[in-house]
Amino acid sequence: MKRLCCLVVFLVFSPWANSQNYPVKPIRLVVPFAPGGSSSIVARAVAAEMEKGLGQPIIVDNKGGGGGNVAMVEVAHADPDGYTLIIGHVGSLAMNPFIYSKLPYDVDKDFAPVSLLAIVPAIFVVHESVPAKDLREFVALAKKDPGKMYYGSAGNGSAGHLAMEYLKQTTGIEIQHVPYKGTGPNIIDLVAGRTQATSAGTPPLMPHVKSGKLRVIAVGTAKRLHTLPDVGTVAEQGYPGFETSQWYGLNAPAKTPEAVIKRLSAEAAKAAHAASVKERFAADDAEAVGSTPAEYAAFIKKEQARWSKVVRAANIKAD
Repeated sequence: MKRLCCLVVFLVFSPWANSQNYPVKPIRLVVPFAPGGSSSIVARAVAAEMEKGLGQPIIVDNKGGGGGNVAMVEVAHADPDGYTLIIGHVGSLAMNPFIYSKLPYDVDKDFAPVSLLAIVPAIFVVHESVPAKDLREFVALAKKDPGKMYYGSAGNGSAGHLAMEYLKQTTGIEIQHVPYKGTGPNIIDLVAGRTQATSAGTPPLMPHVKSGKLRVIAVGTAKRLHTLPDVGTVAEQGYPGFETSQWYGLNAPAKTPEAVIKRLSAEAAKAAHAASVKERFAADDAEAVGSTPAEYAAFIKKEQARWSKVVRAANIKAD
């Protein structure tokens, strides 16, 4: 009788038992950045579709601060029951572990990969006054006068900072870094001509490209963008293998039941391929993905290998 009672208690309260009926209540999806950016767009577009298959609301909760670390710590310590998830990002999962000397979480041990959701292309732009029509001309210009040009970024250790350092290491140029507190201030100074170059996603840059204030000299992704068909990739312009982009995935706390991870992964992949999501992503040149947990895990490892080399070579440290 005692054994039977123990078995009943186990079945009622164990994560395994609860996962069989998952989900039975709303799910919280934490976005580790302030509202309005690509991370929020990806989270809200995918969440709206996933709700249809899961039959429960997904509440998107923006929690910025510390380069994404504030939210990462919170979710790392959340109950591993599938009701608290987080948007994984190239910065949080592949850059921060090498930029910060000591993180209060372990990206490999404290989080379970669910699905890669989207890849957002990075582009490289220069101010209209820079006499370079493409990357080859920009490299030649920079090598002619080493250290005379300046590039801005959204901050020390930001994705744009690392993208430009990666470009410097690949091409052998020397240009100076000017860190700002956010993408907005960085672009304001670039448009004003106080800096000469930057790298970021298309949404904040394209209005200034269309106005003629900025010029796109290269695309960081492996393929050209449909909105910029005449702009070559970095790889096409003489640097094979070069690739940089911002990407977003879905992660859960470690030890989340396998059945829950599988359910979430299947719904995330379905959502990523929904017509509404693809249409929304296309406006920002983002590629909808949707992957298995294993594919996402392998992708994260590949990106960690890439960015750890960049961080070490440039000796980038968090402020």
